[in-house]
Amino acid sequence: MHDLTAARTTDLIHALTSAGIPTLADKGYQGSGGTIRTPFKRHRYRPRLSPGQKAVNRSHARIRAMGERAVATLKTWKVLSKLRCCPHRATAIVQAILTLDAVETDRYSG
Repeated sequence: MHDLTAARTTDLIHALTSAGIPTLADKGYQGSGGTIRTPFKRHRYRPRLSPGQKAVNRSHARIRAMGERAVATLKTWKVLSKLRCCPHRATAIVQAILTLDAVETDRYSG
């Protein structure tokens, strides 16, 4: 199932919108509405993106990159597929893993 279909099926978009939570998503979420913000997309027969639109896309990508990197780190640790505990404990475990990963990254980066 596509991400947007899953988000609509589970009413995630409605929940984010009713809570007033602004959310940055990738181009696959275009047309989702609500508080979901996606980058500008160039269409085949339309003019190229303006410099302002390109700047917005770069800013959007910089902000999303932090979350994408965190998810990639969690996937390499495979922690989420093995957890069988309360979601509140899962949050603390995920925070601890990301902290340990940041410490290790700093240790070996220079």
